[in-house]
Amino acid sequence: MSNFTLVDPKGWEYDLQSVYSAYMGHFQLHNVPWYDRSWGIFFESFDEFLTFSWPTITVTDTWTGRAHIVVRMSSVGAFLKMLKTRFGETLPMVENILRITPFETSQRHLRTISDSASYKKVFATLPAAVLAALKVRVRNGEPKAIRELWASKDKTFLALDFEWSERNTASCIEWGYCAVRCGHLDTAGAWPPDPEGNYRRGHYIVSEYADVHNRIKPSYPWAYAFGESQVISKTKLPQMIQAIISSLLSPDSETIPNTLVLIAHGTAGELRRLEEMKIKLPHNLLIVDTMAFERQLYASGQRGAMLEPSGRPREHGSSLSLQALLQSLGVDVQRILHNAGNAAFTALLGLQLLLDPDTKVPPFKAPNGMEPMMRSATRSPAMPPSIAFMPSPAVFPAMGGMGMMPFPVAGGLSPEVFQESSGSSRSSFFPQQRSVSDHRLHASNAAMTNGGRLPGRARVNSNSVNEMGEQLGKMHVKSTSTTSRTSPNL
Repeated sequence: MSNFTLVDPKGWEYDLQSVYSAYMGHFQLHNVPWYDRSWGIFFESFDEFLTFSWPTITVTDTWTGRAHIVVRMSSVGAFLKMLKTRFGETLPMVENILRITPFETSQRHLRTISDSASYKKVFATLPAAVLAALKVRVRNGEPKAIRELWASKDKTFLALDFEWSERNTASCIEWGYCAVRCGHLDTAGAWPPDPEGNYRRGHYIVSEYADVHNRIKPSYPWAYAFGESQVISKTKLPQMIQAIISSLLSPDSETIPNTLVLIAHGTAGELRRLEEMKIKLPHNLLIVDTMAFERQLYASGQRGAMLEPSGRPREHGSSLSLQALLQSLGVDVQRILHNAGNAAFTALLGLQLLLDPDTKVPPFKAPNGMEPMMRSATRSPAMPPSIAFMPSPAVFPAMGGMGMMPFPVAGGLSPEVFQESSGSSRSSFFPQQRSVSDHRLHASNAAMTNGGRLPGRARVNSNSVNEMGEQLGKMHVKSTSTTSRTSPNL
Protein backbone atom coordinates (compact mmCIF):
# COMPACT_ATOMS: atom_id res chain seq x y z
CA MET A 1 0.00 0.00 0.00
CA SER A 2 3.00 2.31 0.50
CA ASN A 3 4.18 2.16 -3.12
CA PHE A 4 2.55 4.72 -5.40
CA THR A 5 2.13 3.34 -8.91
CA LEU A 6 -0.11 4.65 -11.70
CA VAL A 7 -1.64 2.36 -14.30
CA ASP A 8 -3.86 2.77 -17.36
CA PRO A 9 -7.45 1.73 -16.44
CA LYS A 10 -7.96 0.03 -19.81
CA GLY A 11 -8.41 -3.71 -19.20
CA TRP A 12 -9.30 -3.35 -15.52
CA GLU A 13 -12.87 -4.56 -15.91
CA TYR A 14 -13.70 -7.25 -13.28
CA ASP A 15 -15.14 -6.45 -9.87
CA LEU A 16 -12.99 -8.10 -7.19
CA GLN A 17 -15.80 -9.10 -4.84
CA SER A 18 -17.73 -10.44 -7.84
CA VAL A 19 -14.86 -12.83 -8.65
CA TYR A 20 -15.25 -14.50 -5.27
CA SER A 21 -19.05 -14.52 -5.56
CA ALA A 22 -18.93 -16.02 -9.07
CA TYR A 23 -16.81 -18.99 -7.95
CA MET A 24 -19.03 -19.66 -4.97
CA GLY A 25 -21.99 -19.75 -7.36
CA HIS A 26 -20.08 -22.05 -9.68
CA PHE A 27 -19.42 -24.49 -6.84
CA GLN A 28 -23.09 -24.48 -5.89
CA LEU A 29 -24.30 -24.96 -9.47
CA HIS A 30 -21.99 -27.89 -10.20
CA ASN A 31 -22.06 -29.48 -6.73
CA VAL A 32 -18.34 -28.99 -6.15
CA PRO A 33 -17.43 -29.88 -2.52
CA TRP A 34 -14.86 -27.11 -2.26
CA TYR A 35 -14.85 -27.37 1.55
CA ASP A 36 -13.28 -30.85 1.28
CA ARG A 37 -10.51 -29.76 -1.06
CA SER A 38 -7.10 -28.64 0.03
CA TRP A 39 -7.43 -25.36 -1.87
CA GLY A 40 -10.81 -24.69 -0.22
CA ILE A 41 -9.13 -22.54 2.42
CA PHE A 42 -9.10 -19.67 -0.11
CA PHE A 43 -12.90 -19.77 -0.32
CA GLU A 44 -13.79 -20.10 3.37
CA SER A 45 -14.44 -16.34 3.46
CA PHE A 46 -13.83 -13.26 1.40
CA ASP A 47 -11.03 -12.33 3.79
CA GLU A 48 -9.25 -15.62 3.01
CA PHE A 49 -9.80 -15.05 -0.71
CA LEU A 50 -8.00 -11.70 -0.41
CA THR A 51 -4.83 -13.30 0.98
CA PHE A 52 -3.79 -14.06 -2.60
CA SER A 53 -2.76 -10.35 -2.83
CA TRP A 54 -4.83 -8.82 -5.60
CA PRO A 55 -3.56 -5.81 -7.61
CA THR A 56 -6.55 -3.45 -7.84
CA ILE A 57 -7.67 0.03 -8.88
CA THR A 58 -10.91 1.93 -8.26
CA VAL A 59 -13.03 3.04 -11.24
CA THR A 60 -16.65 3.94 -11.94
CA ASP A 61 -18.86 2.22 -14.46
CA THR A 62 -19.68 4.24 -17.56
CA TRP A 63 -23.37 3.29 -17.53
CA THR A 64 -24.33 2.96 -13.87
CA GLY A 65 -21.95 5.52 -12.39
CA ARG A 66 -21.19 3.19 -9.48
CA ALA A 67 -17.65 2.77 -8.18
CA HIS A 68 -15.90 -0.61 -8.11
CA ILE A 69 -12.66 -2.16 -6.91
CA VAL A 70 -11.56 -3.98 -10.05
CA VAL A 71 -8.88 -6.40 -11.21
CA ARG A 72 -7.70 -7.58 -14.61
CA MET A 73 -8.53 -10.99 -16.04
CA SER A 74 -4.82 -11.76 -15.99
CA SER A 75 -4.95 -11.55 -12.18
CA VAL A 76 -7.78 -14.10 -12.09
CA GLY A 77 -5.68 -16.34 -14.37
CA ALA A 78 -2.71 -15.97 -12.03
CA PHE A 79 -4.91 -17.03 -9.07
CA LEU A 80 -6.08 -20.17 -10.92
CA LYS A 81 -2.49 -20.95 -11.93
CA MET A 82 -1.43 -20.70 -8.28
CA LEU A 83 -4.11 -23.21 -7.25
CA LYS A 84 -2.96 -25.66 -9.91
CA THR A 85 0.70 -25.26 -8.99
CA ARG A 86 0.25 -25.61 -5.23
CA PHE A 87 -2.66 -28.04 -5.05
CA GLY A 88 -2.61 -29.80 -8.42
CA GLU A 89 -6.24 -29.07 -9.31
CA THR A 90 -7.51 -26.92 -12.16
CA LEU A 91 -10.49 -24.62 -11.77
CA PRO A 92 -12.29 -23.32 -14.85
CA MET A 93 -12.62 -19.65 -15.82
CA VAL A 94 -16.21 -18.79 -14.88
CA GLU A 95 -18.36 -16.48 -16.98
CA ASN A 96 -20.63 -14.79 -14.44
CA ILE A 97 -18.10 -12.30 -13.06
CA LEU A 98 -19.42 -8.72 -12.97
CA ARG A 99 -17.74 -6.89 -15.83
CA ILE A 100 -17.79 -3.11 -16.08
CA THR A 101 -16.60 -0.46 -18.51
CA PRO A 102 -14.35 2.09 -16.75
CA PHE A 103 -15.48 5.69 -17.15
CA GLU A 104 -12.05 7.05 -16.22
CA THR A 105 -9.43 7.31 -18.94
CA SER A 106 -6.58 8.88 -16.96
CA GLN A 107 -4.11 6.76 -15.00
CA ARG A 108 -5.29 5.33 -11.68
CA HIS A 109 -3.54 4.56 -8.41
CA LEU A 110 -2.56 0.87 -8.17
CA ARG A 111 -3.21 -0.74 -4.78
CA THR A 112 -2.51 -4.31 -3.71
CA ILE A 113 -5.17 -5.82 -1.42
CA SER A 114 -4.11 -8.79 0.67
CA ASP A 115 -6.34 -8.64 3.74
CA SER A 116 -9.60 -7.28 5.08
CA ALA A 117 -8.03 -4.10 6.46
CA SER A 118 -6.54 -3.06 3.14
CA TYR A 119 -9.82 -3.85 1.34
CA LYS A 120 -11.78 -1.68 3.76
CA LYS A 121 -9.32 1.15 3.29
CA VAL A 122 -9.76 1.08 -0.50
CA PHE A 123 -13.50 0.54 -0.20
CA ALA A 124 -13.77 3.76 1.84
CA THR A 125 -12.50 5.74 -1.18
CA LEU A 126 -15.35 4.60 -3.48
CA PRO A 127 -17.81 7.42 -2.63
CA ALA A 128 -15.15 10.00 -3.48
CA ALA A 129 -14.52 8.24 -6.79
CA VAL A 130 -18.26 8.34 -7.55
CA LEU A 131 -18.41 12.07 -6.81
CA ALA A 132 -15.34 12.85 -8.91
CA ALA A 133 -16.75 10.91 -11.87
CA LEU A 134 -20.21 12.46 -11.45
CA LYS A 135 -18.78 15.96 -11.59
CA VAL A 136 -17.05 15.17 -14.88
CA ARG A 137 -20.09 13.43 -16.36
CA VAL A 138 -22.42 16.30 -15.49
CA ARG A 139 -19.93 18.93 -16.68
CA ASN A 140 -19.59 17.09 -20.02
CA GLY A 141 -23.36 17.14 -20.46
CA GLU A 142 -24.01 13.39 -20.19
CA PRO A 143 -27.80 13.07 -20.64
CA LYS A 144 -28.27 10.13 -18.28
CA ALA A 145 -26.42 11.81 -15.40
CA ILE A 146 -28.27 15.12 -15.78
CA ARG A 147 -31.66 13.42 -16.09
CA GLU A 148 -30.95 11.52 -12.87
CA LEU A 149 -30.20 14.80 -11.10
CA TRP A 150 -33.53 16.25 -12.21
CA ALA A 151 -35.46 13.06 -11.45
CA SER A 152 -34.10 12.94 -7.90
CA LYS A 153 -36.21 16.06 -7.11
CA ASP A 154 -33.86 17.01 -4.28
CA LYS A 155 -31.48 19.41 -6.00
CA THR A 156 -31.51 23.19 -6.31
CA PHE A 157 -30.67 24.43 -9.81
CA LEU A 158 -29.12 27.89 -9.99
CA ALA A 159 -28.57 29.59 -13.35
CA LEU A 160 -26.48 32.75 -13.48
CA ASP A 161 -25.13 35.14 -16.07
CA PHE A 162 -22.70 38.05 -16.18
CA GLU A 163 -22.48 40.93 -18.61
CA TRP A 164 -19.21 42.84 -18.66
CA SER A 165 -17.82 45.84 -20.48
CA GLU A 166 -16.20 45.39 -23.86
CA ARG A 167 -13.74 48.19 -23.17
CA ASN A 168 -12.59 46.70 -19.87
CA THR A 169 -13.33 43.00 -19.48
CA ALA A 170 -12.59 43.26 -15.76
CA SER A 171 -15.64 45.52 -15.30
CA CYS A 172 -18.86 43.62 -14.62
CA ILE A 173 -21.85 45.76 -15.58
CA GLU A 174 -24.69 43.30 -14.77
CA TRP A 175 -25.42 40.08 -12.93
CA GLY A 176 -28.56 37.99 -12.99
CA TYR A 177 -29.63 34.71 -11.43
CA CYS A 178 -32.57 32.30 -11.49
CA ALA A 179 -33.07 29.32 -9.17
CA VAL A 180 -35.55 26.53 -8.62
CA ARG A 181 -35.52 24.58 -5.32
CA CYS A 182 -36.75 21.17 -6.42
CA GLY A 183 -36.54 19.59 -2.96
CA HIS A 184 -38.71 22.32 -1.46
CA LEU A 185 -41.25 22.14 -4.31
CA ASP A 186 -41.49 18.35 -4.21
CA THR A 187 -42.10 18.42 -0.46
CA ALA A 188 -44.84 21.00 -1.00
CA GLY A 189 -46.41 18.85 -3.73
CA ALA A 190 -45.65 21.34 -6.50
CA TRP A 191 -44.00 19.18 -9.14
CA PRO A 192 -43.01 19.70 -11.91
CA PRO A 193 -41.89 23.29 -11.27
CA ASP A 194 -43.88 26.10 -12.86
CA PRO A 195 -41.38 28.64 -14.22
CA GLU A 196 -43.79 31.52 -13.75
CA GLY A 197 -44.37 30.99 -10.04
CA ASN A 198 -41.60 28.67 -8.83
CA TYR A 199 -38.46 30.32 -10.18
CA ARG A 200 -36.61 32.61 -7.79
CA ARG A 201 -34.88 35.29 -9.83
CA GLY A 202 -33.08 38.59 -9.61
CA HIS A 203 -31.16 41.14 -11.67
CA TYR A 204 -28.51 43.57 -10.47
CA ILE A 205 -27.05 46.53 -12.37
CA VAL A 206 -23.71 47.90 -11.23
CA SER A 207 -24.30 51.55 -10.39
CA GLU A 208 -20.90 52.71 -11.64
CA TYR A 209 -21.71 51.33 -15.11
CA ALA A 210 -25.47 51.93 -15.23
CA ASP A 211 -25.14 53.93 -18.46
CA VAL A 212 -22.61 51.60 -20.12
CA HIS A 213 -23.90 49.73 -23.19
CA ASN A 214 -21.71 47.44 -25.25
CA ARG A 215 -21.59 48.15 -28.97
CA ILE A 216 -20.06 45.08 -30.63
CA LYS A 217 -22.24 42.69 -28.63
CA PRO A 218 -25.06 45.00 -27.55
CA SER A 219 -26.20 44.76 -23.96
CA TYR A 220 -29.56 45.90 -22.59
CA PRO A 221 -29.21 46.45 -18.83
CA TRP A 222 -32.62 48.12 -18.47
CA ALA A 223 -34.59 45.42 -20.29
CA TYR A 224 -35.17 42.95 -17.44
CA ALA A 225 -38.48 41.24 -18.19
CA PHE A 226 -39.08 39.12 -15.08
CA GLY A 227 -39.11 41.56 -12.20
CA GLU A 228 -37.54 44.75 -10.96
CA SER A 229 -33.84 45.43 -11.56
CA GLN A 230 -31.79 46.51 -8.58
CA VAL A 231 -28.83 48.87 -8.69
CA ILE A 232 -25.81 47.91 -6.60
CA SER A 233 -22.26 49.20 -6.26
CA LYS A 234 -19.42 47.16 -7.70
CA THR A 235 -17.87 46.73 -4.25
CA LYS A 236 -21.07 45.16 -2.88
CA LEU A 237 -21.82 42.92 -5.88
CA PRO A 238 -19.45 40.06 -4.86
CA GLN A 239 -20.92 40.11 -1.36
CA MET A 240 -24.43 39.89 -2.80
CA ILE A 241 -23.52 37.01 -5.12
CA GLN A 242 -21.82 35.09 -2.31
CA ALA A 243 -24.86 35.52 -0.07
CA ILE A 244 -27.31 34.28 -2.70
CA ILE A 245 -25.18 31.24 -3.52
CA SER A 246 -24.63 30.47 0.18
CA SER A 247 -28.38 30.55 0.81
CA LEU A 248 -28.83 27.60 -1.57
CA LEU A 249 -25.81 25.44 -0.63
CA SER A 250 -25.51 22.32 1.45
CA PRO A 251 -22.26 21.57 3.38
CA ASP A 252 -19.13 20.69 1.44
CA SER A 253 -18.19 17.02 1.32
CA GLU A 254 -15.62 14.75 -0.26
CA THR A 255 -18.15 11.98 -0.86
CA ILE A 256 -21.67 13.46 -1.23
CA PRO A 257 -22.74 15.82 -4.07
CA ASN A 258 -23.96 19.24 -3.05
CA THR A 259 -27.67 19.91 -3.28
CA LEU A 260 -26.87 22.99 -5.39
CA VAL A 261 -26.31 22.50 -9.11
CA LEU A 262 -24.86 25.48 -11.00
CA ILE A 263 -26.28 26.19 -14.48
CA ALA A 264 -24.84 28.30 -17.30
CA HIS A 265 -24.90 28.28 -21.09
CA GLY A 266 -21.17 28.03 -21.70
CA THR A 267 -19.67 27.91 -18.21
CA ALA A 268 -16.10 29.13 -18.81
CA GLY A 269 -16.91 32.85 -18.68
CA GLU A 270 -19.18 32.64 -15.64
CA LEU A 271 -16.73 30.51 -13.64
CA ARG A 272 -13.90 32.88 -14.47
CA ARG A 273 -15.94 35.85 -13.21
CA LEU A 274 -16.77 34.03 -9.99
CA GLU A 275 -13.10 33.26 -9.48
CA GLU A 276 -12.10 36.87 -10.13
CA MET A 277 -14.62 38.02 -7.54
CA LYS A 278 -13.25 35.43 -5.09
CA ILE A 279 -16.64 33.76 -4.75
CA LYS A 280 -16.21 30.54 -2.74
CA LEU A 281 -17.69 27.45 -4.35
CA PRO A 282 -17.73 24.09 -2.54
CA HIS A 283 -15.68 21.17 -3.82
CA ASN A 284 -18.76 18.98 -4.27
CA LEU A 285 -20.66 21.45 -6.46
CA LEU A 286 -22.04 20.04 -9.72
CA ILE A 287 -21.97 22.27 -12.81
CA VAL A 288 -24.27 21.84 -15.83
CA ASP A 289 -23.41 23.48 -19.14
CA THR A 290 -26.69 23.62 -21.08
CA MET A 291 -24.71 24.07 -24.30
CA ALA A 292 -22.83 20.81 -23.73
CA PHE A 293 -26.02 19.03 -22.58
CA GLU A 294 -27.92 19.98 -25.74
CA ARG A 295 -24.93 19.03 -27.90
CA GLN A 296 -24.82 15.57 -26.30
CA LEU A 297 -28.56 15.14 -26.79
CA TYR A 298 -28.26 15.96 -30.49
CA ALA A 299 -25.18 13.78 -30.98
CA SER A 300 -27.03 10.81 -29.47
CA GLY A 301 -30.05 11.37 -31.73
CA GLN A 302 -32.38 12.47 -28.94
CA ARG A 303 -33.28 15.79 -30.60
CA GLY A 304 -34.12 14.50 -34.06
CA ALA A 305 -32.92 15.98 -37.35
CA MET A 306 -32.08 19.69 -37.35
CA LEU A 307 -31.02 22.25 -39.94
CA GLU A 308 -28.30 24.87 -39.87
CA PRO A 309 -29.38 28.48 -40.56
CA SER A 310 -28.07 27.95 -44.09
CA GLY A 311 -30.49 25.06 -44.58
CA ARG A 312 -27.91 22.29 -44.45
CA PRO A 313 -28.22 19.45 -41.93
CA ARG A 314 -26.72 20.36 -38.59
CA GLU A 315 -23.25 18.93 -38.06
CA HIS A 316 -22.59 16.55 -35.18
CA GLY A 317 -20.56 18.19 -32.47
CA SER A 318 -21.87 21.69 -33.27
CA SER A 319 -23.18 23.89 -30.45
CA LEU A 320 -26.22 26.18 -30.28
CA SER A 321 -26.23 29.66 -28.82
CA LEU A 322 -28.76 30.32 -26.09
CA GLN A 323 -30.98 32.12 -28.59
CA ALA A 324 -30.87 29.19 -31.04
CA LEU A 325 -31.50 26.70 -28.23
CA LEU A 326 -34.59 28.58 -27.10
CA GLN A 327 -35.81 28.87 -30.66
CA SER A 328 -35.42 25.13 -31.17
CA LEU A 329 -37.61 24.60 -28.08
CA GLY A 330 -40.37 26.91 -29.32
CA VAL A 331 -39.56 29.80 -26.99
CA ASP A 332 -39.90 33.40 -28.18
CA VAL A 333 -36.44 34.40 -29.36
CA GLN A 334 -37.42 38.04 -29.74
CA ARG A 335 -36.73 38.38 -26.03
CA ILE A 336 -33.54 40.36 -25.46
CA LEU A 337 -30.98 37.85 -24.17
CA HIS A 338 -28.05 40.20 -23.61
CA ASN A 339 -29.52 41.15 -20.29
CA ALA A 340 -28.05 39.15 -17.42
CA GLY A 341 -31.39 38.59 -15.69
CA ASN A 342 -33.20 37.49 -18.85
CA ALA A 343 -30.33 35.20 -19.86
CA ALA A 344 -30.28 33.48 -16.46
CA PHE A 345 -34.04 32.93 -16.51
CA THR A 346 -34.10 31.55 -20.05
CA ALA A 347 -31.05 29.33 -19.42
CA LEU A 348 -32.86 27.60 -16.56
CA LEU A 349 -36.05 27.46 -18.61
CA GLY A 350 -34.14 25.91 -21.52
CA LEU A 351 -32.68 23.23 -19.24
CA GLN A 352 -36.12 22.34 -17.85
CA LEU A 353 -37.59 22.16 -21.38
CA LEU A 354 -34.83 19.79 -22.44
CA LEU A 355 -35.56 17.60 -19.41
CA ASP A 356 -39.35 18.01 -19.41
CA PRO A 357 -40.76 19.10 -22.81
CA ASP A 358 -44.25 19.47 -21.28
CA THR A 359 -43.12 22.43 -19.15
CA LYS A 360 -45.48 25.38 -19.47
CA VAL A 361 -43.62 28.32 -21.00
CA PRO A 362 -44.53 31.50 -19.09
CA PRO A 363 -46.05 34.38 -21.07
CA PHE A 364 -43.32 36.87 -21.80
CA LYS A 365 -44.19 40.47 -21.07
CA ALA A 366 -42.57 43.66 -22.28
CA PRO A 367 -39.41 44.31 -20.25
CA ASN A 368 -39.99 46.58 -17.27
CA GLY A 369 -36.97 48.60 -18.28
CA MET A 370 -38.35 49.46 -21.71
CA GLU A 371 -39.21 53.06 -20.91
CA PRO A 372 -35.90 53.80 -19.14
CA MET A 373 -34.09 52.36 -22.13
CA MET A 374 -35.95 54.60 -24.53
CA ARG A 375 -35.34 57.63 -22.35
CA SER A 376 -31.63 56.85 -22.26
CA ALA A 377 -31.39 56.25 -25.99
CA THR A 378 -30.15 59.80 -26.56
CA ARG A 379 -27.28 59.23 -24.14
CA SER A 380 -26.03 56.04 -25.73
CA PRO A 381 -25.64 55.71 -29.49
CA ALA A 382 -25.51 51.93 -29.00
CA MET A 383 -29.16 51.77 -27.98
CA PRO A 384 -31.33 50.00 -30.57
CA PRO A 385 -34.63 51.33 -31.89
CA SER A 386 -37.87 50.00 -30.50
CA ILE A 387 -38.23 47.57 -33.40
CA ALA A 388 -35.61 45.41 -31.66
CA PHE A 389 -38.26 44.57 -29.09
CA MET A 390 -41.52 44.70 -31.09
CA PRO A 391 -41.29 44.13 -34.87
CA SER A 392 -43.68 46.12 -37.00
CA PRO A 393 -46.91 44.18 -37.73
CA ALA A 394 -46.65 45.23 -41.37
CA VAL A 395 -43.36 43.38 -41.73
CA PHE A 396 -43.96 40.52 -39.27
CA PRO A 397 -47.71 39.82 -39.13
CA ALA A 398 -49.25 38.05 -36.15
CA MET A 399 -48.32 34.38 -36.25
CA GLY A 400 -49.98 33.01 -33.13
CA GLY A 401 -48.20 31.18 -30.35
CA MET A 402 -45.08 33.03 -29.32
CA GLY A 403 -44.63 35.10 -32.48
CA MET A 404 -41.25 33.43 -32.95
CA MET A 405 -38.86 34.43 -35.74
CA PRO A 406 -37.31 31.34 -37.35
CA PHE A 407 -33.97 30.74 -38.95
CA PRO A 408 -34.04 30.86 -42.77
CA VAL A 409 -34.71 27.51 -44.39
CA ALA A 410 -32.92 26.40 -47.54
CA GLY A 411 -35.02 26.47 -50.70
CA GLY A 412 -37.77 28.48 -49.02
CA LEU A 413 -39.25 25.34 -47.44
CA SER A 414 -41.17 25.70 -44.23
CA PRO A 415 -40.43 23.22 -41.45
CA GLU A 416 -43.75 21.45 -42.12
CA VAL A 417 -42.86 20.89 -45.77
CA PHE A 418 -39.42 19.58 -44.84
CA GLN A 419 -40.91 17.32 -42.21
CA GLU A 420 -43.30 15.75 -44.70
CA SER A 421 -40.50 15.05 -47.13
CA SER A 422 -38.03 13.73 -44.57
CA GLY A 423 -40.34 12.10 -42.03
CA SER A 424 -38.39 13.64 -39.15
CA SER A 425 -40.07 14.60 -35.92
CA ARG A 426 -37.97 17.75 -35.59
CA SER A 427 -36.23 18.96 -38.66
CA SER A 428 -34.75 22.31 -37.79
CA PHE A 429 -33.67 24.61 -34.98
CA PHE A 430 -37.27 25.74 -34.55
CA PRO A 431 -40.42 23.71 -33.78
CA GLN A 432 -43.07 22.98 -36.40
CA GLN A 433 -46.00 23.73 -34.15
CA ARG A 434 -44.99 27.40 -33.87
CA SER A 435 -43.67 27.81 -37.40
CA VAL A 436 -43.66 31.29 -38.87
CA SER A 437 -41.42 30.41 -41.77
CA ASP A 438 -43.75 32.01 -44.33
CA HIS A 439 -43.62 35.54 -42.95
CA ARG A 440 -40.92 36.41 -45.43
CA LEU A 441 -43.11 35.15 -48.25
CA HIS A 442 -45.99 37.32 -47.04
CA ALA A 443 -43.74 40.33 -46.94
CA SER A 444 -42.33 39.68 -50.41
CA ASN A 445 -45.79 39.09 -51.93
CA ALA A 446 -47.05 42.31 -50.44
CA ALA A 447 -44.05 44.05 -51.85
CA MET A 448 -44.79 42.71 -55.34
CA THR A 449 -48.38 43.89 -55.24
CA ASN A 450 -47.35 47.37 -54.12
CA GLY A 451 -44.72 48.08 -56.71
CA GLY A 452 -41.80 46.81 -54.69
CA ARG A 453 -42.90 48.53 -51.47
CA LEU A 454 -44.23 47.02 -48.26
CA PRO A 455 -47.85 47.77 -47.31
CA GLY A 456 -48.34 51.21 -45.83
CA ARG A 457 -49.16 54.75 -46.86
CA ALA A 458 -49.88 55.20 -50.58
CA ARG A 459 -46.96 56.49 -52.57
CA VAL A 460 -47.35 60.02 -54.05
CA ASN A 461 -45.28 60.59 -57.17
CA SER A 462 -44.12 63.84 -58.70
CA ASN A 463 -46.76 63.78 -61.46
CA SER A 464 -49.54 63.64 -58.89
CA VAL A 465 -48.03 66.64 -57.11
CA ASN A 466 -47.92 68.61 -60.36
CA GLU A 467 -51.55 67.76 -61.17
CA MET A 468 -52.69 68.84 -57.74
CA GLY A 469 -50.78 72.10 -58.10
CA GLU A 470 -52.43 72.87 -61.44
CA GLN A 471 -55.90 72.17 -60.01
CA LEU A 472 -55.27 74.44 -57.04
CA GLY A 473 -54.01 77.13 -59.39
CA LYS A 474 -57.16 76.96 -61.53
CA MET A 475 -59.36 77.17 -58.44
CA HIS A 476 -57.44 80.23 -57.26
CA VAL A 477 -57.77 81.98 -60.66
CA LYS A 478 -61.49 81.16 -60.85
CA SER A 479 -62.04 82.52 -57.34
CA THR A 480 -60.18 85.74 -58.17
CA SER A 481 -62.11 86.40 -61.37
CA THR A 482 -65.45 85.80 -59.67
CA THR A 483 -64.60 88.23 -56.92
CA SER A 484 -63.54 90.93 -59.34
CA ARG A 485 -66.86 90.65 -61.24
CA THR A 486 -69.05 90.81 -58.18
CA SER A 487 -67.19 93.44 -56.21
CA PRO A 488 -68.98 96.53 -57.73
CA ASN A 489 -72.33 95.25 -56.47
CA LEU A 490 -71.16 95.32 -52.84
